[in-house]
Amino acid sequence: MGRMSGKCCIVTGGAQGIGRATVARLAAEGADVLLTDLDADAAEATKAAIGGSVHAMAQNVTDDASWTAAFERAQSLWGRVDVLVNNAGIVRPGSIETQSDAEWDAILATNLRAVVKGMQTAIGYMRKTGGGAIVNVASIEGMIGEPLAMAYNASKGGVRIASKSAAKHCAAEGYGIRINCICPGFTETVLVSNAVASMEPAVAEAFTQKVLSAIPMGRLAQPEEIANGIVFLASDEASFMTGADLVIDGGQTA
Repeated sequence: MGRMSGKCCIVTGGAQGIGRATVARLAAEGADVLLTDLDADAAEATKAAIGGSVHAMAQNVTDDASWTAAFERAQSLWGRVDVLVNNAGIVRPGSIETQSDAEWDAILATNLRAVVKGMQTAIGYMRKTGGGAIVNVASIEGMIGEPLAMAYNASKGGVRIASKSAAKHCAAEGYGIRINCICPGFTETVLVSNAVASMEPAVAEAFTQKVLSAIPMGRLAQPEEIANGIVFLASDEASFMTGADLVIDGGQTA
């Protein structure tokens, strides 16, 4: 029996990077998983690659109706949802002087508002079935400032404090719903590589060197290392954790 046997989970942004690694780890530990992603083809490909009790559907997390659709799909499959992993996110490099209004709106809509909507929807379902666990993927960028990630900083900081508020509310109401954040450091994902690739070459090189020099362990994280922390927070092993931040960053914020 795996650590997540009998658990029914939804993972957003599950087709690649940390999301894909999380789907794989949950499935390996015995969970039933519905992975959602904006890219329907990638979601289906990930489902096929991982196999087991993994299902897939397209979801644009900024569309409120998509949240009801995802939970209704899970309800039709299993009759309940025990775990929500709010992983979907985007990044658009930009400083306080260069970040455009359009970039700000897109980042906050995907990284913060959608996470809040996910929590609201999950709580509505989980409170009726005896509780559950919500893991929100925040970031150390919600703890420390990065000059070239102003909107991303704001979104991830917002995820952290919104999660704490929601966690205390659920505990006070006796819902049996735990809400925690995972705060990864820089991780080898397409999201990070694409963000760096969007910079001017000289800026990208300086940024990469700055990041690596700031990590005491001298390397980026692998998606599987972040997924391990997510599975822990989702599991009953973290039964006395709520409103917490689990930092996995190679010592960068130490």
